[in-house]
Amino acid sequence: MKIGLFTKEWPPHIYGGAGVHALQLTTALRAKIEVDVHTFGNNADLDTPDATIHPLPPQYSAFNPALTALLTDIEIAQAASGLELLHSHTWYANMAGHLGGLLHGVPHVITAHSLEPDRPWKAEQLGGGYRISSWAEKTAYESADAIIAVSNGMRADVLKAYPDLNPEKVHVILNGVDTQSFTPTVDPGIQSEYGITGRYAIFIGRITRQKGLAHLLRAWKKVNPDVGLVIAAGNADEPGIGAEIASLIEELHSERTNVWWIQERLRLDHMKVLLTGADLFLCPSIYEPLGIVNLEAMACETAVLASAVGGIPEVVQDGITGKLVPYSGDGDAFERAFAEAANVLLADPAKLSLFGVAGRKRAIADFSWDAIADQTIDLYKAVIAGRK
Repeated sequence: MKIGLFTKEWPPHIYGGAGVHALQLTTALRAKIEVDVHTFGNNADLDTPDATIHPLPPQYSAFNPALTALLTDIEIAQAASGLELLHSHTWYANMAGHLGGLLHGVPHVITAHSLEPDRPWKAEQLGGGYRISSWAEKTAYESADAIIAVSNGMRADVLKAYPDLNPEKVHVILNGVDTQSFTPTVDPGIQSEYGITGRYAIFIGRITRQKGLAHLLRAWKKVNPDVGLVIAAGNADEPGIGAEIASLIEELHSERTNVWWIQERLRLDHMKVLLTGADLFLCPSIYEPLGIVNLEAMACETAVLASAVGGIPEVVQDGITGKLVPYSGDGDAFERAFAEAANVLLADPAKLSLFGVAGRKRAIADFSWDAIADQTIDLYKAVIAGRK
């Protein structure tokens, strides 16, 4: 079997969970089948190993990002010959799969990492391009041969957003985590590199409304000041949210000395050390199909405090591997509840340790990439057979 995997994110340009998923799934699949990766990039990336890079011609660089995505999708679709099945990730690459499937007469499978109808704040980033991205996603989803949802919550969201879909086309294959790469790792020198001292909790994620970072920063004012906060966050979706987060961090920092903002993307060796050293990993997302970073924290034996949205409850077991806080859309109430939960957990280090140990056991037992690759290949085979 030879399949094509299409993704916007690929090393060295991975900035979110969808990119982590695409890379780790590809690695697991390549141990079993042949996978051609086609991805976005620039001329400096042309020697990237294990993928075909499709740079955007410079004359289009000022175009709206939604239009440039479609231009790259067309190039990928043209290049996708000789493949038995196409598998796309995120709306950026969905049209490459859709057009490539039509052009070459092969099936197209989509992995649903998030949905445009559930992310209206993307209009701040894309402007009118949000209407284009929404159209592209809807068209690709409704024409796909199969859709993989990364959680049961995500499957429900897909069917709600696109009610014309045949539910039998939407399959759940959970995200995974590499528990050999993400493992408890102690190196005090790395904390020192960032100036981190004492007890701390940590947030890792992009600066986007989806991740709820503004809620966390407001909530943290009510958390025990003896516990520090590490914020590993950069790559703002758009200037407005970037400025808001910078202002909130500055305000918090004016009240406390133990707040550290790391704006560059963390290297793996640094990330697992900072996760291991944290008393608590914080995930205040207001929308999250699954949340790979929660799995990464659990694999490092760190307890998780998270919002109970999307697929997070399928990862973080309330009272076993961490604590879940409901989110109803009332930001003030969520912030109060999140701060209260943080204070209760941070006052009980023994419980945090138990949650951490249970989290790693769960990550190993239930989120193996090898098993996920097998489930994905089984779906490929069924889809290909259904076309014959």
